[in-house]
Amino acid sequence: MSPTPPPVPHFSHRLRLAYSGMHPERIHTLVKTSNPVAAVQMIETGRIKTKPAVREAVGVPAERRMEELASSGVSVTLLGTDSYPPWLAAIPDPPDLVFVRGALPTSPGVAVVGSRRATRYGINIAKAVGAAMGRRGAVVVSGLARGIDGAAHQGVVEAGGRGVAVLGCGLDRWYPVSHRRLGEALLEHGGGVVTEYPPGTVPEPWRFPVRNRIITGLSRVVLVVEAAAGGGALISARLGLEQGREVLAVPGDIDRVTSRGCNELIQDGAMPVLGTSDMLDLLEREGIIDPLPACRRVSGPGDVKGDLEEAIGEAGATLEVLAERMGWPLTRLLVSVGELESEGRITRESGVIRLKTKHGSNG
Repeated sequence: MSPTPPPVPHFSHRLRLAYSGMHPERIHTLVKTSNPVAAVQMIETGRIKTKPAVREAVGVPAERRMEELASSGVSVTLLGTDSYPPWLAAIPDPPDLVFVRGALPTSPGVAVVGSRRATRYGINIAKAVGAAMGRRGAVVVSGLARGIDGAAHQGVVEAGGRGVAVLGCGLDRWYPVSHRRLGEALLEHGGGVVTEYPPGTVPEPWRFPVRNRIITGLSRVVLVVEAAAGGGALISARLGLEQGREVLAVPGDIDRVTSRGCNELIQDGAMPVLGTSDMLDLLEREGIIDPLPACRRVSGPGDVKGDLEEAIGEAGATLEVLAERMGWPLTRLLVSVGELESEGRITRESGVIRLKTKHGSNG
């Protein structure tokens, strides 16, 4: 027996339009100028010029689509229903419906975006920021792409936090394929994978800039970790500003191509992020995460020393590596390392900084 469609106005026709394969903007225009029922009828009767594949897709009954979705563990959330995130609904061009595996966030998240051709500097920062936010309960939203997106979500997974990936294809595909395990790990940790494209949709290049509005729409804050001038991450930054989101950027070397976009954002007024403590401070002020109890603060706002100890890790690290992981100037790093050393919390041997346990050095 086919599942019964939910009692939502025009649900069946809205779902059939989502499967049409047409650009989301065209679907939005058709529905806005008429209604879902009329739009489907115009496609089926040829009153709207479309490819034969579009008419064929729209002609499949919604009940069959629902049966297919249910068998693959995919749910549908429609604009105007209680399960649709209100902060996503408030953007200028929200998707009429989204396909979901896992769970949608119950509060606005933090978008972390950046270059697919990221440097080690950017990868380390994205991973550290993702881990720090994951530990503090912030939902990290990104596109699961190579580079910055994947690094941020990898940090979230390793910290046991929750993340949401927004795809530019159907949920029956992983793009890139190499990030399938990462996407599955997000689901295992209580996160979600979301798209406005139905199963079977291939990852064509034009779909990714369109999906960026969903990444920022699910978030209250947008952090650009590393981006070239004119890169896709700057599209997300622009969308975030248009949606009224707080936009932040990680500065980089002025002669580094992948830092040009971030540096220009800062020049234009974006808040610079110099480490995980800066990010956590802002999320506390925005109410996205709860402040730490006073007993857990060891170095003023943001738990700077705690962040530094996490960056050192069990394997230890050099000053250069720590500077990349934290995104700090070397002078600031030397001060904090000196404080940890004077308190007996770290050791330095042959240029490698290591943590000390209650029983001595880890190394």
